[in-house]
Amino acid sequence: MRMTYTPLGLTSITVALIVGVTGCGTSSAPAKGTTATAPGASSIQPSPGSGGQSGCTALGGSLDTEGACRLHIVNPTYQIDFRYPVDYFDQQSVTDFLTQRRNDFVDWVGRHPLKGRPVPYLFNVSGKGYRSGTPPAGTQSLVLRIGDDTGVHPVTTFRAFNYDLAKRTTITFDTLFKPGTDPVSVLNPLVQSALAKPGAPGPQKLDLDATAYQNFAITDAAVTFFFNQDGPLPYEGSRLEVVVPRGKLESILA
Repeated sequence: MRMTYTPLGLTSITVALIVGVTGCGTSSAPAKGTTATAPGASSIQPSPGSGGQSGCTALGGSLDTEGACRLHIVNPTYQIDFRYPVDYFDQQSVTDFLTQRRNDFVDWVGRHPLKGRPVPYLFNVSGKGYRSGTPPAGTQSLVLRIGDDTGVHPVTTFRAFNYDLAKRTTITFDTLFKPGTDPVSVLNPLVQSALAKPGAPGPQKLDLDATAYQNFAITDAAVTFFFNQDGPLPYEGSRLEVVVPRGKLESILA
């Protein structure tokens, strides 16, 4: 039976939709981490490592010299590698997510022996952070890139966390855009155009819905969207980075 999450280590699909945004910033097996911030307004400032070190310890990891959480587990059955920054404001949400994904992976491996497989199963998580605005206001984003090879082929997926430092609340796809607008109808043509290769027939008309755009990061210059591999877009063969000038989305950004 195939796992419900996707590998990060071998292949990755990142669709970056770069759009200028005022006050915004930007991955399900272990990978590497990063942070991001968006515009906000208030005297709230993320405290690097606040809850991050304890969360890292709870996962079985430790902080490296750069302040990132590192976890490395190797045994005859599987290998887990985590590396992600711990300065994202809502660190508890990150810890809860990674704890669940790690436990799901270990449980799945326990129920699916290698059966002649020459190498252990792999689960990787890496994180990257993004910011927008000027601290202590603005936004912060953390995108986890997750990879595992427990399925038919290795797959990369993403989990993004976005936080409004001024309002002390998470930012979702719905709150990123103005109420009453239809962001998907704007995003689909932009992504389709970016995927077209010079001299080659363009991809068929994209018909993505809002669920395809849930993982994003916010910066002052852009909004970057991350698409799970083997999901709404082709598994391979496409350039999945899309850069869109701020003006393309400015009229619908909240």
